Amino acid sequence: MLVGADWEVRGRLRSPGCHYRIPTIWVLMEPKVSAPMPERLPEDGGGSIRQPSVGGVADRVTGASDQGEAALAAGSGGSPERSGGVAPGVTRTLQRHPRPLGGDPLKRVDRPLVSLSSMVLNNADAGPQQLAQKRKPDWLRAKVPGGPGFERLRSIVETHRLHTVCQEAGCPNMGECWSRGVATIMILGDTCTRACGFCNVKTGRPATLDLDEPRRVAESLRLMCDDSHMKHIVITSVNRDELSDGGASLWAETIERTRVLCPDLSIEVLIPDFEGNQEALERVIEARPHIINHNLETVRRMYPAVRPSAKFDRSLELLRRVKARGVVAKTGIMVGIGEKDEEVVALMRDVQAATSTAGPSGPEPDACDILTIGQYLQPTRNHLPIDRWVTPAQFVEFGRLGREIGFKVVESGPLVRSSYHADHQADVLTTIESQRRERAKERAAAFPNDRSAAQN
Repeated sequence: MLVGADWEVRGRLRSPGCHYRIPTIWVLMEPKVSAPMPERLPEDGGGSIRQPSVGGVADRVTGASDQGEAALAAGSGGSPERSGGVAPGVTRTLQRHPRPLGGDPLKRVDRPLVSLSSMVLNNADAGPQQLAQKRKPDWLRAKVPGGPGFERLRSIVETHRLHTVCQEAGCPNMGECWSRGVATIMILGDTCTRACGFCNVKTGRPATLDLDEPRRVAESLRLMCDDSHMKHIVITSVNRDELSDGGASLWAETIERTRVLCPDLSIEVLIPDFEGNQEALERVIEARPHIINHNLETVRRMYPAVRPSAKFDRSLELLRRVKARGVVAKTGIMVGIGEKDEEVVALMRDVQAATSTAGPSGPEPDACDILTIGQYLQPTRNHLPIDRWVTPAQFVEFGRLGREIGFKVVESGPLVRSSYHADHQADVLTTIESQRRERAKERAAAFPNDRSAAQN
């Protein structure tokens, strides 16, 4: 019996072109041979048989070699001469399977980019090996979070057990946003039922739904408005595909309670696709947030790797329905994750064409209003690798093309995320600013001698 080991390519990592290798044990014995099989059938029964060897280099076990004769003799229980140099069981197996089962996709063995040797029990001392992350260019340096505004907002978040996408997703703008009193609140827990290749939110079975969360979130936002003078809040959530409505009922209750307690706060919601559930989407729309955002995240071609549980056309249909109801629609994508520049431009055109509908004040067509474009940053080595660093000049070009194609607002830059300048977008595209002025006049009339009441 011959026993050996080889390395065989068995699959791919999430990034195209990134292979991993696992050890394959092969055994040569009578009456049959385990895979991988020889590449060709010997014509004379005693010709060479190609067997795998360590390192991926093929050795030839021949009937004339001393090593081959001894091994075959041991495998057949007799001398090589009685079977013509090849054990009868080996010959029969080779006749049945002249080529490896499933074809021979491996034409060459390249040096692996990452070794899994440390995961084999006998190689425990090899130590873990990981793919090296690309060095960030100078234009991607974010400020370290800090300052009194940041600390005050963090205290409120921790006290009321809120989950922020700023923390969960490792947003590079967290310090800047929190310092000025702007945050993105995540509801429905901190565990997502999906496993997108770019997202740092943990995946698993979520805990029991917290039915008291809408009240706590609304009260916490009121504190943020009072202490930090917040003007705009972005509310997002994990995917809760195990729920019949995807969590839409809690979404709506959170929005409604927040509107009551924070009348001067503009509310933007970054919602999941609810697996195409139209009733769930309508429930959120009826709660009347100022902006409804649903991120496409990447171009159509990259969906299987980036958003395997989502559908590009389903997300486009969601944005179309939002615009059909006269609500400000927003979407966003990452670049540098494997797409091409022309695909980004094609996505812009697809969004405008798919979401175009009659405007709220007449037959003039209206489409998705806001687009955000930012550089993809790999959260950990377990996530999709960075394909390229998009230059600031290219981001400027994306912004110009987006406005030319039809978006009213395009935020395009290396560190741009969904909440970037979101308060300004609400002031420009919604009626919240005029409502604030009206309420300020009413307060001033009701409390003519109270300057602080008029300002608040």
